[in-house]
Amino acid sequence: MRSPGGADTSSFLSDFLEKCGGYAVVDGGFATELERHGADLNDPLWSAKCLITSSHLIRRVHLDYLNAGANVIVTASYQATIQGFESKGFSSEEAEDLLRKSVEIACEARQIFLDRCTELHSRPILVAASVGSYGAYLADGSEYSGNYGESITLEKLKDFHRRRVQILADSGADLIAFETIPNKLEAKAYAELLEEEDTNIPAWFCFNSKDGINVVSGDSVYECASIAGSCNKVVAVGFNCTPPRFIHGLVLSMRKATDKAIVVYPNSGETYDAGCKQWVESSGTGDEELLVSYVEKWREAGASLLGGCCRTTPSTIKAISKVLSRKFV
Repeated sequence: MRSPGGADTSSFLSDFLEKCGGYAVVDGGFATELERHGADLNDPLWSAKCLITSSHLIRRVHLDYLNAGANVIVTASYQATIQGFESKGFSSEEAEDLLRKSVEIACEARQIFLDRCTELHSRPILVAASVGSYGAYLADGSEYSGNYGESITLEKLKDFHRRRVQILADSGADLIAFETIPNKLEAKAYAELLEEEDTNIPAWFCFNSKDGINVVSGDSVYECASIAGSCNKVVAVGFNCTPPRFIHGLVLSMRKATDKAIVVYPNSGETYDAGCKQWVESSGTGDEELLVSYVEKWREAGASLLGGCCRTTPSTIKAISKVLSRKFV
């Protein structure tokens, strides 16, 4: 499904969605699944630590989501940065190899899954190379506030992300997933990078919100969606790591700003406490059945790629897959 280098990407996602039956299922929470399988992620690298210590667990989680019905699996590179690996003593070349490894593992998992499928039960599967925000690299929770300080400029963000995006774009992934984007400045940096580098695969932009009105920095959804919508390399726009109760309204707001495909993969509804680095459950959150009950409403509002983020599980994705598949029986 890779969009060939230099080719028009406008039909890439529409062709994929048509093969999926109109709607595609994105995978779910990654780090919590790695922890459930025994990984210790108490590290600034978070899930990217497993690229160094336990790549077999990454492959296992990808396969769990494929078995649950996912059409899109997102690589374990959200918190994998050249700068982060270098801070652990790796050379820049070793850091780049680890970025490539994140895609290789996902592609291997896809091939293992497809080899087990019969032609009748085979389905289209994309590998999305994850790019976390600058705040994710800082590992201080600032991807949930967008507050990077006055010293962080557009050019500094572009310089920070440039080589990482180049590596992932040439790694064998089908698209780049820019995730948990907290402000319009970083969205603009990504959009300019994609155009400047003439990136040879398409991308999606996913923002996050904590109030259902704006992105977490306070920037308007309309402005952020417009930045993504104006970039020819971007094929889908949406929200991830956002409470499920906010998604419907956010999809409607985003639809006013762009006609690109809408992708949504909310968290479980719990709140991340950056101070103690834990997810905190409050009343009415963390309910898988409640999250899945929203899926049809999101689809009707215009979302065509749907899945889960932090604290969701293969069980969640299996339930979402069932809801969407009923539309085509």
